[in-house]
Amino acid sequence: MSNGWVLPDEVLRDAPAYTPRPGELADLELLLTGAYAPLTGFMTRADLASLHRRGRLADGTPWPVPVALQVPAALANGLNPADPGRRTLVLADGEGAPVAALEVADVWTAREGVAGVGGTVRRLGDGGHGPFQRLRRTPEEVRALLPPGRVLGVIADRPLHRPQLAQIAHAARTLGAHLLVMIPVGEDGNGGLPPEALVRSVFAARDRMPPATLIAVPIPRRRDEISDALLRARISAAYGVTHLLSTGDMLSGAGLRVLVPRELAYDNRDGQWRWREDIPPRNRRLALSQEEIDDLLDRGFPLPEWHTPPAVAKELSRARPPRRHRGLVVFLTGLSGSGKSTIARGLADVLREQGDRTVTLLDGDVVRRELSAGLGFSKADRDANVRRIGWVAAEIARHRGVGICCPIAPYAQARAAARDMALAAGAGFVLVHVATPLEVCERRDRKGLYARARAGLLTGMTGVDDPYEEPVDAEIVVDTTDLSVDEAVLSVMNHLTETGWVEPRLQST
Repeated sequence: MSNGWVLPDEVLRDAPAYTPRPGELADLELLLTGAYAPLTGFMTRADLASLHRRGRLADGTPWPVPVALQVPAALANGLNPADPGRRTLVLADGEGAPVAALEVADVWTAREGVAGVGGTVRRLGDGGHGPFQRLRRTPEEVRALLPPGRVLGVIADRPLHRPQLAQIAHAARTLGAHLLVMIPVGEDGNGGLPPEALVRSVFAARDRMPPATLIAVPIPRRRDEISDALLRARISAAYGVTHLLSTGDMLSGAGLRVLVPRELAYDNRDGQWRWREDIPPRNRRLALSQEEIDDLLDRGFPLPEWHTPPAVAKELSRARPPRRHRGLVVFLTGLSGSGKSTIARGLADVLREQGDRTVTLLDGDVVRRELSAGLGFSKADRDANVRRIGWVAAEIARHRGVGICCPIAPYAQARAAARDMALAAGAGFVLVHVATPLEVCERRDRKGLYARARAGLLTGMTGVDDPYEEPVDAEIVVDTTDLSVDEAVLSVMNHLTETGWVEPRLQST
């Protein structure tokens, strides 16, 4: 059964489709559910200009932050607000399923190759899908569930440990308020957790909360804390929140009454959490930092019960297993002839001998033949090749395997995208710069590529007439000029062992 708008078949068939970026998809869902009311679509140029000048939409309505959609200029060229047959843009989710139709009212150039598009959006079909859809209620549905009176809102963008739970309980008791816990979903990486793992960890703490309503909300992240605070307050108010509890480093405001709790500490005299100043220093134990929590999980140590409820600790250990059991992407980059493929093969052999994880080697030449056939060596094609490798490696690591990649990957932005994909999959990422100098690579020239490039028979050769952007964020740097293959592989293995990604083992003779 469909509860969305149904476009005429001929319009749906002929209208161009576009998948917005994750933050824009989150904005889209909030527009469709009414959380952004009175906004009904992405802002036009007039709205954005007015917002920039005076903090209001073009019609005078106060609004905190831009809600804009950008598309490739080539796509925008086919849109025409004045032509009924060319003013519809179908917006799809990450899997390409239509989610909404944008009735284009304005198109403009945002920057080179990118256009802004504004207009009203209407839902298509049955709406979204994915984990915990039952929790993604509309503001109208949530407000109908809330009891009358004060509502304390908490945006649980990280798991709730005992100090946060104590702060929440104290605030709800002081206000006499019902608790509404909003769990951000829709974008990967909340405190290093996938959205579904964050939801599970927050629900694991439910029995430690006062009476509460828990929902999942696609809260997008903006570029700065002030914009985030303004947007979060606006969304919270739409869901019926009257008071907002500021947690962690999050700023809050924009009209709602904001509670900024005092710092709590653990009192080892009776096992309670109290205001820090009320506990004698010798009996005071401060809350663990996020870095300390991550370190315990990475090393496979249990989170202490005085700090974290056992049910929450269990969920976190499932979502973030010890590094030695977690998926990993090892990404080797360097010039042709630097030795990266040889090191990658040697590393794969050693890890396969150990047998702790499945190991997949994504060699540059094999990938070019099997995964990226048809791509050339322009910057755009090189970036596409690296993104494909990064995506495959991240999926391998998502399922607790090791993906070893060894493309040239000359551009920093593409390497960063590969890192982001691995981290979003809950995996580790180790960048290895095989920094063998160009002159050494040219002397080796096993494939004859440098000789052909120097003779003018080959163009786009990295290091000759195409740049190589040396990594500044590599975890390991290896120069194979005077290293044997075994020594180079050992240097990588030593790093993986020292940082906990590989179990230490006695060397066999």
